[in-house]
Amino acid sequence: MIDRSATQALPLQQGRRARSAKLITAGAALALLAGCATLGGGTPEEVVEKRANARWAAWVKRDFTEAYKYNTPGYRGTVPYEKFVTLRGKDVRILKGEVNKVTCPTADKCDAQIKLTATATIMMRQQFPKEIVTYVDETWVLEDGQWWYFEKI
Repeated sequence: MIDRSATQALPLQQGRRARSAKLITAGAALALLAGCATLGGGTPEEVVEKRANARWAAWVKRDFTEAYKYNTPGYRGTVPYEKFVTLRGKDVRILKGEVNKVTCPTADKCDAQIKLTATATIMMRQQFPKEIVTYVDETWVLEDGQWWYFEKI
């Protein structure tokens, strides 16, 4: 007598393995896509440029809540939002901030040069021209798959 249960179970097990392999492959693909979405796609320089420009756009709108979100989690865990706002100063108004260039000397650190256009408050305008253009250097770090603005505490 032939034991058919063993021969019938073999195709069933192979089918389960194939489905498991497909699910694992799909899961890996989703994880990879999620990682790319976190980085915003593109090179580190492109991602940092995009995030730095978004941070400065929030700054120009004086949306400090949004600008604060770009600081490293460690900074936000140490410096409360209210203190962050008080450290921003009131004598200068940023009119425009845009990335001039980004270089990444290591895989987890980028340096961004930002071109800022600012104006002094009314009280300070007697001493300064209407608009001031200057450049500032920023450090951006990669932590947990995301680029963050590194601000010294």
